[in-house]
Amino acid sequence: MRIHFIAIGGAAMHNLAMAIQQKAGYIVTGSDDEIFDPARTHLKDAGLLPDEMGWHPERITPDIDAIILGMHAREDNPELVRARELGLRIYSFPEYLYEQTKDKFRIVVGGSHGKTTTTAMILYVLNRLGIEADYMVGAQIEGFERMVRLSDTAKYAVFEGDEYLTSPLDLRSKFLWYKPNTAILTGIAWDHINVFPTFDLYVDTFRKFVDTFEPNGTFIYYSGDENLQKIAAGARKDIHCRPYSAYKGDVPMQVFGQHNMENLQAACMACETIGVKPEDFYREISTFSGAANRLEKIAETKSSVAYKDFAHSPSKLRATVKAVRERYPDKRLVAAMELHTFSSLMADFLPQYKGCMAEADEAYVYFNPHVIEHKRLTPITAEEVAAAFDSPNIRVFTESEALQKQLRDTVATQLNGQNVALLMMSSGTFDGINVKQFAEELLAD
Repeated sequence: MRIHFIAIGGAAMHNLAMAIQQKAGYIVTGSDDEIFDPARTHLKDAGLLPDEMGWHPERITPDIDAIILGMHAREDNPELVRARELGLRIYSFPEYLYEQTKDKFRIVVGGSHGKTTTTAMILYVLNRLGIEADYMVGAQIEGFERMVRLSDTAKYAVFEGDEYLTSPLDLRSKFLWYKPNTAILTGIAWDHINVFPTFDLYVDTFRKFVDTFEPNGTFIYYSGDENLQKIAAGARKDIHCRPYSAYKGDVPMQVFGQHNMENLQAACMACETIGVKPEDFYREISTFSGAANRLEKIAETKSSVAYKDFAHSPSKLRATVKAVRERYPDKRLVAAMELHTFSSLMADFLPQYKGCMAEADEAYVYFNPHVIEHKRLTPITAEEVAAAFDSPNIRVFTESEALQKQLRDTVATQLNGQNVALLMMSSGTFDGINVKQFAEELLAD
C-alpha cells in the first residue's frame, strides 16, 4: 500500500504517518510547504521528512493507493488538484482513523476543554492494566512512544475528538467521523469563532456528534453543563446517558484542580464500559502526572514552582489559573498567556476572556501583530485586549522580548524567584521562548 500525506507536518498528521509506516506492507510519503519542530525532527528520524519543502504534483501518480489530506492544505493545493484529476482515494485524517478502526470498540473524548487530559487518563490506565488499544491523542503521554497508534490486534480504539473542521474538502467537525460506542463530552464553551460564528452553531455540532453514536452507545457528560443536559435529554432513546461530576474519593492523586477531578471521573466511567473496575482505575490513575503541556510542571525550587499549559480558550484559561491558585494559595501567582489561535485573535471573540485571569496576582497577555496579519484577521490593539480581559492585574504585550523582560523584572528581580507559582499558557511558544529553560532561569535561587 502506498500512502501519501498532503500537509504531513501537522501534529496529528505526522504522528499518523509514523504509525502507518510501522505497519507491514505500507510505503509512506508526504509533502508540506513548511515543517517545524518537533514534527521536523520526528519525521527526519523516521525517514519521512520530505527531501524538499513545497508541493510537487508530479509526484502524485496513479499507483498511490490513498491520499491523506491535512487541514493545512488548501482546496487549490497543486497535489490535491492532481490527486482529484487522477481519481485517487482521498481521506481526511479522521476518516482514515475511522476506516482503520470501524470494527473495534471506539471511545471518543470531546468537549471544549479537558479532552486531551481525559483521553490521556484513559490510555494511561489501559496501558497500566495491559489492555491493548489503538489511539489518537493530542499530547505525549508517559509510557507511549507517539500520539497515534493503529494495529491489527487491538479490540479498542480511543480517540480525542476535535470539533474543528475535518479537511479543506469536508467542512464538518472531525469528531463526526468517529461513530463512538462510548463518548465523553466534558463541557461546551464557545470556541473556533471563525468556524462557528454563533454559540448556537457551536452547540449544534456537539448535538450532531451525539447523533452519530453507534446503536446502544453510552454518552458520558459533565452534569454541570446546561447545554449538555439539553443534548442528553434530546438524545436517541437507545443511547445510555450518564452524567458525571468531580471525583471525591480517598485515593490521593498527582494531578490537581477541579477540572482534573472531573476529567478523572469521566475517564473512569468510560473505562467501565469496557470492563475496567473503578477500584482498578483509581489505583492506576493515582500515579498519572499529566499529559505533556497540560499543567505540566517544568521547574521547581524549595519555595517556587512553574507550570506550562496549552490553555488558550477562555474556559481553559479560567480553569487552569483557578487550579494553580487553589493548589498554591500562599504563593505569588504570576500568569502569562499568549493569544495565538484564530478565535483568540478575533476582536468579536475577545470579550469572552473577561475575568479569565482575575485570580492571578500578576497577569500578562501576549500577542504578535504579525500573526494576526498572517492569519488575515482584522488588527487588534493592546488596549482592546486589556479592556476585554477587564481585570486590574492585566498587562498586555506585543513584543516577546518585552514580555520576557517584564517576567524577569517581576519574578527574578522583585520576587527574587522566591515563593512564586509561575504559569505559562499558550498553544504556541510566545514566539520562540524555550519555556522550560526560561522558567528555570527565573526561579533559580
